[in-house]
Amino acid sequence: MGPAEYQAAGLYDPAAPNAADDLALLDWLTSRGVTLEQMVDARGAGQLTALAGNLALAADHRYTLDELAAGSGLPAARLAELARAVGAPPADASGERPFSEDDLRAYRAFAVASQLFGDEATRRFARVIGSSLGRLAEAAVWLFLESLEGPLRQSRGSELSLAQANLRAIEMLELVPEAMRGLFRRQVATAIRRMRAAREPGAMSGRWHDTASFAVGFVDLVGFTPLSRSASPAELAALVERFEDTAHDVATARDGRVVKLIGDEVMFAAVDPGAACDIALELMARLCCDVPARPRGGIAWGEMLLRGGDYYGPIVNLAARIAEQAVPNELLVTPELVARARRPGLRFEPAGKRMLKGFDAPVSLMTVERD
Repeated sequence: MGPAEYQAAGLYDPAAPNAADDLALLDWLTSRGVTLEQMVDARGAGQLTALAGNLALAADHRYTLDELAAGSGLPAARLAELARAVGAPPADASGERPFSEDDLRAYRAFAVASQLFGDEATRRFARVIGSSLGRLAEAAVWLFLESLEGPLRQSRGSELSLAQANLRAIEMLELVPEAMRGLFRRQVATAIRRMRAAREPGAMSGRWHDTASFAVGFVDLVGFTPLSRSASPAELAALVERFEDTAHDVATARDGRVVKLIGDEVMFAAVDPGAACDIALELMARLCCDVPARPRGGIAWGEMLLRGGDYYGPIVNLAARIAEQAVPNELLVTPELVARARRPGLRFEPAGKRMLKGFDAPVSLMTVERD
């Protein structure tokens, strides 16, 4: 193909100011085996610079839903259920081929897991995988937009440069499974250690149940909402990133885990109640110096329900309500946590009884500070 074919297809105008740039991009796509029809479709969708990357993502798509079901050993209905759980787009059995070899390996693994753990437990685990990978995927896309596409467009880089950067970013996805393999095994080892510590022998009374005892805490930023209305998008993004980075750094350094971040609030957990206090105090101290909104927090300790990497139950609700009662720069905790917080350098003082939303009786609370 050449300029005449591109022009006839409506892809190229030799009189346009950026004609040379357009031609370079079209020739590069042609050199990679992209068809004229694919270029026309991509141009109509405003995706010409992303076309090579999109084709690389879909290069291995060869299976229909029925073929994937047959290859994985899963009934089509069960496979569709798992596909929904992991957040995969719906597909019919009419000949569409949206599935790849990677998909086939994944659903074969789910089939083995179903035999070992049961269908329902495997479906729940698949949902956690899908949710986590969905966030990872959006973070990867944003990394490209922020670090590559944004600067290229601001510097008026060529369309060819943008297309090549897009393709390189897609090709780098091959590195992610290699990086994740070792990281995931390390995380599993850490999770096993924490779970064993939180489920001491005798605590289960010789029977299985899906609870464990942790210290769970919440730290939020007072004044974040009005600040978010007055801040520019760039300023708000920088504030959120500093908040998230600080929360992860502080919790990880003290053998805790950030369970989730909800806007201006972080939920964290630790086996050691003293470590949970240390996490909250350090996080609040850093945030006081680093962000214009003021932090406050609450921590409770007790038995809670574990589901899909999250924590549920009255103790979690209690910790969240305690945090709402705290004034800026104050950390409130329960007497049950204080009784188990064997850590030097912490000072606890009575804070009276408070009526908490959703609780029938006043709850005794204490403040925590460093000596």
